[in-house]
Amino acid sequence: MKKRERIQALYNFTEKTFEKLVSFATIILGNSVSFILALCLVLFWWVNNLFTSWDAHEMIGDIIFGTTFLSMFIIQKSFNRFSGSLHLKINELVSSHETANNSVINAEGKTEREITELSKEYAELIEQVKELEEVIEEEVDKENLDK
Repeated sequence: MKKRERIQALYNFTEKTFEKLVSFATIILGNSVSFILALCLVLFWWVNNLFTSWDAHEMIGDIIFGTTFLSMFIIQKSFNRFSGSLHLKINELVSSHETANNSVINAEGKTEREITELSKEYAELIEQVKELEEVIEEEVDKENLDK
């Protein structure tokens, strides 16, 4: 194997591993059990600091930090729900259309590279459609001039 191919293989492995890790983290952070555990942790932290520190500035900072930390779990849960329903709706639209390319169904399960390749294919298709529309428009203009 050439050096470039080994580097490409290492990069592909790293990308796939990172995407699996991100998917796993997204599932964990959007889980209600994770939120309950985080809430218990934050409450324990707040109660513990309440008895050890009387500095108002520090207590306000802890409350803001804890609230922000818990908000991350809520936002992730909301995003997971929204994203899942959006994917479901798009998959339904694609599957119900006879001429649709079914390779985009469940695109959320594809790797970033596969999505990029599909995007390039659709960009090329758009260019072909634009060229075809220009040719049709020219033909229509010629016919209108001839009349």
